[in-house]
Amino acid sequence: MDECCLCGASVAMRTMYRTRYGIPGSIMTDFLWLLCLPNCTLCQLKRDIEKRKAMNAL
Repeated sequence: MDECCLCGASVAMRTMYRTRYGIPGSIMTDFLWLLCLPNCTLCQLKRDIEKRKAMNAL
């Protein structure tokens, strides 16, 4: 992903997902979102995954 590694499976998962689907951002913004608003961030990721599944985009 050409970015430095920060600890945390959630950061890695969000960064990988964002990179796979061309969603703008960086590993640092992923880390900060998960640090400040972890529940909201993970709910957002879950909603996006479900939306893509419903559209058969995964």
